Amino acid sequence: MAILTTPVTAESVGDLSTLIDSWRRSLKAANKTDKTIATYMEAARQLLAFLTEHGMPSFVLNIRREHVEAFVERLVETRSAATANNRYRALVALFKWLEEDGEIPVSPMARMKPPTVPEVPVPVLGVEEVKRLLSACKGKDFDNVRDEAVLRLFIDTGMRLSELSQMTLDSVDLDNRVAYVVGKGRRPRACPFGAKTASLLDKYLRVRARQPGAALTDAFWIGTRGGLTTAGIRALIERRARQAGVGHVHAHLFRHLAAHHAKADGVSDDDMMRLFGWKSREMLSRYAASTADERARTAYHARPSLGDRL
Repeated sequence: MAILTTPVTAESVGDLSTLIDSWRRSLKAANKTDKTIATYMEAARQLLAFLTEHGMPSFVLNIRREHVEAFVERLVETRSAATANNRYRALVALFKWLEEDGEIPVSPMARMKPPTVPEVPVPVLGVEEVKRLLSACKGKDFDNVRDEAVLRLFIDTGMRLSELSQMTLDSVDLDNRVAYVVGKGRRPRACPFGAKTASLLDKYLRVRARQPGAALTDAFWIGTRGGLTTAGIRALIERRARQAGVGHVHAHLFRHLAAHHAKADGVSDDDMMRLFGWKSREMLSRYAASTADERARTAYHARPSLGDRL
């Protein structure tokens, strides 16, 4: 489907309504992912709608800090803090591009600070819950073998849902026990996994080969109608969670689970950043924050206390 663009006229040159399309083309040229572009476009269009609704200027030379701040304030009032922060960062990128492209002399956001996102610890699945999830997949038929393989790969690697769903047949090296995925920013990453997972993936591939139409797709994970989508894997997890009676479970919980156990097992910060595909060290403290106290207590009790040594 063709993307409709706003025609550029002498009157509209320099207006945000037309520059949004130019920015989208620039993002495509910079090889940004479709998801990133969609997020940026949504933020820019929401800003434009807000400015228009409130009689504020949409010509970028006339947009001031107070206009953007009013928009961000509205977001904080009506959306979650995380969403407001996400839109803020997208607009930083927009005005940076406008500055670099010569449309404005300086970004109106140059001295603005992002809205604070309160740290809400994410609960980490317990070992017994994970065991119940895996037990719900016991069986020799295709669905059981595939679903257990999906869960074990999530548990061992903590890879993102999008990364796991986009795997192809050449993504996995069973002998070296590593899966190769493409993460955020189209950055490739190697995700090592354990011997049990390798054995189950081997079994899955043998069972997969016997499925009708399996040879017609190189998607690693398949269902009854070809490759399994992110929605299909999400539904798979929810179905197994219901069967296991462990409440609501989503793919990102496995990422927090893997991060917690990696930290508990003494994996270095640098290695964790590579294993989980993080660019910022801020992510190290964000993930598995809810179990930081548990790790601290375990580390404390691993040696005699000061009082015990006196």
